Amino acid sequence: MNFAPPAALLAADQQGPPAVIPSVDPEEVLRFRAALEALSPNTRRAFANAPPFALARAAACALISLCLAAACTFEVAGPPARAPSPACIDEERVLNFGFYAFFAPVSYSAVEDPDAEGFHTHLGYEADLLTALEALDGAGLSFSRHPIATWDDIWLQAATTQYDIIGGGITILDARTRDAAGNQVVTFTSGHISFRQSLLVRAADATRLAAYDDLTSDLRVGALAGTTGEFRLLELTGLVDTEGVLAAGVRIDTPAGTVTADGSPDYVITAAGESPVLAERQRLHPPSDTMPQVVYLGDQAGEPELLDALEAGTIDAVARGEIGNRDAAYTRGGAFVVTALDEKVELGGFALASENTELASCLNRMIHWLTDDGRIDYANWREDPAEFMQRAAMWNEGARRVPAWRQGKE
Repeated sequence: MNFAPPAALLAADQQGPPAVIPSVDPEEVLRFRAALEALSPNTRRAFANAPPFALARAAACALISLCLAAACTFEVAGPPARAPSPACIDEERVLNFGFYAFFAPVSYSAVEDPDAEGFHTHLGYEADLLTALEALDGAGLSFSRHPIATWDDIWLQAATTQYDIIGGGITILDARTRDAAGNQVVTFTSGHISFRQSLLVRAADATRLAAYDDLTSDLRVGALAGTTGEFRLLELTGLVDTEGVLAAGVRIDTPAGTVTADGSPDYVITAAGESPVLAERQRLHPPSDTMPQVVYLGDQAGEPELLDALEAGTIDAVARGEIGNRDAAYTRGGAFVVTALDEKVELGGFALASENTELASCLNRMIHWLTDDGRIDYANWREDPAEFMQRAAMWNEGARRVPAWRQGKE
C-alpha cells in the first residue's frame, strides 16, 4: 500500500472532494480517509479538534503506525514545477550596473587602482548575487558592470542615462530616493543584505573603546562622508540630532575655512546629504569633551585610506558597517578588532530610476528566490559563496516555491 506525503493528503482531505484537488491522487485521498476511519473513536475526535499543524503531525504519526503494520511505503513527491515567469527585460538588452568599487567584501573591484585593468572586475557578495540573477532561466537578465570610485550620492546615478542599476552595499533610505530639489528620482529593490554599524579599532584599544560612549574629544574617528556609518556615529555621540542637525558649537573644517554650527538646520549632515557649506568637510571638532573628533580622509579611495590611517595611528577608530569592519579585521591579520555593535539593523538594496518600477518588481521576485525570502544573507554567503548559484540551479530545475502570501505581490 502506497501513500503520498501525509501533509499533502491531509490538506486535500480538508479542502474538499478528492476530485477537485489536482495535486493529489484522488485514490490516495480515499485511502487516507479509510486509514483515519481505522483509528479509535477517541483518536478521531482528537483529530477533529486539533489545530491544522497538530493535525498534520498526528496524521503523519498515525499513518506511520499503520504502515509499520501494513508494510507500506511512502513516495516523496518531487518539487513542484516552476511556474513560467516573464522576463524582466528584453533578452537583447544589457543593463548597465554601476557598483561602488571599495566596499569589500560586499562590492568591490579586484584591484584598487582605477587605472588598472582589474579595477573593472566586480567581486563580492553583490557580484555573486548578480551572477546568479543572470543564471536564472527566463529572467532575461544580463549586466554590464562598471566600477564607481566615489561614494557621494552614488545612488542618484541610477536616475541618469549612464546606469540602469546602482549597487555597492547601499542602505535603503527614503531620503536617498530624492534629489537635491526633493523630487523622488530613485526607487530601491527589496533588501538583500542586512547591516549593523560598528567601530573598528586597534586590538590594543578593544577594551578602552568598546562602545560609542567611550569616544571623547581627544579621540579621532575616521568616517566616510554620506554613509550610514558616519550618520550613526554622529547621532550616537550627540554631534547631530535625529534629523541630522549639528549640535551648536560644532566646528567644521572645510577647504574654504572653519565654520561653526549654530544648532539650526543650516548645518545638517545625514546619510543622504548635507548642507552645501559642509559638502567637503575635512574634520569635525566637538563642542563637548564627551564627543569625539571626526576625520574624513581620501578623495576617491576613502575607506582604504581610513584603514591605513588607523594602522598608522593617525586616527583611533573607523566608524562603518560591521561587515566591512570584520573583513578589515580579518585581512589585517588581527591588528584590528570590531567593537560597539549598533543595535539598529539596516537593509541594503539596489537603486533604480523611479520610473523603472516594473524592472524593480521583477528583480524583487528573483532576489526573493535567490535569498530564500531573506533567509540567505551575507553570513550564509560567506560560509558558502556558491549559495546563490545553488539557488539558481534549483530555479532552473523547476523547484520554485513562492509563499501564498507573496503571490502576485512584491
